Amino acid sequence: MAKDIETEVPTELTHKDYYDPPPVPFYDAAELRKWSFYRALIAEFVATLLFLYVTILTVIGYNHQTHIGNSCDGVGILGIAWAFGGMIFVLVYCTAGISGGHINPAVTFGLFLARKVSLVRAIAYIVAQSLGAISGAGLVKAFQKSYYNRYNGGVNLLSDGYSKGTGLGAEIIGTFVLVYTVLSATDPKRKARDSHVPVLAPLPIGFSVFLVHLATIPVTGTGINPARSFGPAVIFNNEKAWDDQWIFWVGPFIGAAIAAIYHQYVLRAHAVKALGSLGSSSHL
Repeated sequence: MAKDIETEVPTELTHKDYYDPPPVPFYDAAELRKWSFYRALIAEFVATLLFLYVTILTVIGYNHQTHIGNSCDGVGILGIAWAFGGMIFVLVYCTAGISGGHINPAVTFGLFLARKVSLVRAIAYIVAQSLGAISGAGLVKAFQKSYYNRYNGGVNLLSDGYSKGTGLGAEIIGTFVLVYTVLSATDPKRKARDSHVPVLAPLPIGFSVFLVHLATIPVTGTGINPARSFGPAVIFNNEKAWDDQWIFWVGPFIGAAIAAIYHQYVLRAHAVKALGSLGSSSHL
């Protein structure tokens, strides 16, 4: 009996459900002296380049097939959505252990607001992602210049019949779905209780991108990623693309901010926990 008690008590005392890592420092200049920081930037650059290359080629290929055939030819909207969602799934899986697999300035911004990355890393990631997107779109134009120019370079444009407010709303809600999924899939509480979640995290993230594309391709062509919209706009350099460009930066950043606030301060109640710990410390 005594032996049974001795083996049971330590198990109960040492049990720990999950561990919340402390918030990342707002500004951490020490990162600039680490090779891992620059390795992460390279990973974000290459991942965004590959993302733009494959997805823009898919869009242009679909437009070409429907132009020379009929509306049923080509991969269709469903295929385009799968291309975007599938590439995010693959690239997040490949780069999550190196850079976190952001591949999207809006995701980086949301994680910055959630105190998952520092200001230095957030700015550097957004620059690397934007340069990668420009390079990816540039590769598409280099290989298929005539098709690229003929089919608008795969740029995001507000579709005819929709107001700028409608387009902005679509980008806000679409990015909210994406960033909310990212924060939920990488939540340390969920990872501790469901051991399979870290392996499957890229799947719901990619699937959220797929679903949002199905809903918003008819409205804006689906941005929800400022780098994806910025790269083709720079290479195609069309006045209409630049007129609508603000929608694909303001919308995703607002959506990411709402998702970060909702997840961190409503669902995870970090503000309440902070106030609770402050109140308890005042009694000491």
